[in-house]
Amino acid sequence: MGSLAADFDELVRRVEAGREFAHASFEPIYYLVFHPSQLLEAKRLLPGWMSKLANAGWRVETFSLAEHIADILTNAPLRRVWIEADRRAPLMWDRTNRSLANALTAQERLQSRLEARLAALEGQSSTILLVTDVEALHPYLRIGALEAQLQGKFHVPTIFLYPGTRTGKTRLRFLGFYPEDGNYRSVHVGG
Repeated sequence: MGSLAADFDELVRRVEAGREFAHASFEPIYYLVFHPSQLLEAKRLLPGWMSKLANAGWRVETFSLAEHIADILTNAPLRRVWIEADRRAPLMWDRTNRSLANALTAQERLQSRLEARLAALEGQSSTILLVTDVEALHPYLRIGALEAQLQGKFHVPTIFLYPGTRTGKTRLRFLGFYPEDGNYRSVHVGG
């Protein structure tokens, strides 16, 4: 495992340099990939990383997937039904997880929140978006699905703090145990 601090510094260098502009569909999407065992360390380092970016002239914005997931599920119209169903059959995890995943993906609830945040930042130079708490997507969905649905919407550098492992240049394993996925159009550092 590499040093998270060194990987973050490398990621910032790549953000500042930009990607090869030979790609017609360039979007400034970056993943800081770290082993799931480093999750707490990444959370501990996050305030320092934000300060480092601010000191380098970036306006740092954050988007916590955990906060948005919690808000969506807390305010879901079916919440009372879920609670009652869970009370009656508390060990039906598959059914529960499918219901919660549907609440996040129906009407693109989670996706639309990230899309709205990206739209609000469009045109704001020297702005960078840190997407945190990616692990909160488990077991509902994976970030690659959101990234794919938001193609063409990333107009500011966006860094996903990704707990997982790399299995190649573009292949990632979310949380280190999901099947590898190569459907990312982003730059990966670390892992």
